[in-house]
Amino acid sequence: MHEVALAEGVLRIVEDAAIRCQASRVHTVWLEIGALAHVEPRALRFCFDAVTRGSVADGAALEIETRPGMAWCMPCGEHVALAGFGDACPNCGSYQLQVVGGEEMRVKEIGVR
Repeated sequence: MHEVALAEGVLRIVEDAAIRCQASRVHTVWLEIGALAHVEPRALRFCFDAVTRGSVADGAALEIETRPGMAWCMPCGEHVALAGFGDACPNCGSYQLQVVGGEEMRVKEIGVR
């Protein structure tokens, strides 16, 4: 379950930001996760709750916004939404797709007190 490592990475980012802002508490963390990032949001929430215990983010809400997968279709030259790897182009049916978005995960915002 790589969500544990992801949650630990998010916690490091959150703790660094709290130190920079001289915040004593983090109440909310907003993440953007691409649909093609291979991250299970429920598992990530569970792991985030576990790794933040006793930290500045203990009890913080984790808000997750899912970003769509995007690909460029070589035959038709269009940028198309992609629900998953291995899907065909919704326009022409080709499988010659180059992923251009939706694999990322980033901390979008951190709410502090």
